[in-house]
Amino acid sequence: MKSILTTLLLLSTLVTQAQKEIAPNKWVKMFNGKDLKDWDIKITGYDLNDNFGNTFRVKDGLLTVNYDQYQQFDDKFGHIFYKKNFSAYLIVVEYRFTGEQVKGGPGWAYRNSGVMLHGQTAASMGKNQDFPISLEEQLLGGNGKDARTNANLCTPGTNVVMNTKLIKDHCISSTSKTYHGDQWVHVEALVIRDSVIKHIAGQDTVIVYNQPQIGGGNVSNYDPAVKTDGKLLTEGSISLQSESHPVAFRKVELFDLSPYVNDPKKLAYVIQLLQKRKFNK
Repeated sequence: MKSILTTLLLLSTLVTQAQKEIAPNKWVKMFNGKDLKDWDIKITGYDLNDNFGNTFRVKDGLLTVNYDQYQQFDDKFGHIFYKKNFSAYLIVVEYRFTGEQVKGGPGWAYRNSGVMLHGQTAASMGKNQDFPISLEEQLLGGNGKDARTNANLCTPGTNVVMNTKLIKDHCISSTSKTYHGDQWVHVEALVIRDSVIKHIAGQDTVIVYNQPQIGGGNVSNYDPAVKTDGKLLTEGSISLQSESHPVAFRKVELFDLSPYVNDPKKLAYVIQLLQKRKFNK
């Protein structure tokens, strides 16, 4: 009996320690549900924080991307940047598409948004630059009938390595299922500097790569000083896209793993705890 009680006490202690390690107060609530005070806005053709057409706004506690004040999209690609850079983290986003695509939006941008990882800062973008140099975890929705994988990787101004091979393709499909309709979709990205990045759709890891680096094309009107091809990306900005289809975000939060990166055992332990946590679908 004493042995059983000792074991139960030990297990209880371990559970308590685990709960404290990833407690709610250790998460960075990037979107506070009230305003955009911790964010910068950059829309193609407009100065920093000129929120053309009130594209990015908070409505009913959601961070929303809207086009009700647009007559035509006219390639006004936009991004909203969290004001702090990160190097090692787990980011969690829950989103859904709403309404119809704005007139003039490209066909590929139907039910299309993204989370940009390891990106350049909003302030370093050119006025007419379309996308930040970054790694995009695509946020996609289906059309109700055709297959369309989610949490794919796109690489504006970047390249990555997969299975020891440098990949220069602009977009690489994941292994995820298709998410049709206006349902809320849960996606994550595990980013550990330049050593590994994983895209997660629901609870499934759907694409993995490493050695993210500046290079390649598919980004226009950037300042040449910021595009140092071959430079490994170990940190950067996080931003959400405006690509012509209305979208709403109800959760944008992050667990900062940088305090653990110099302790591989502790890092692995914390990541394991994060992977085992429960979330509401």
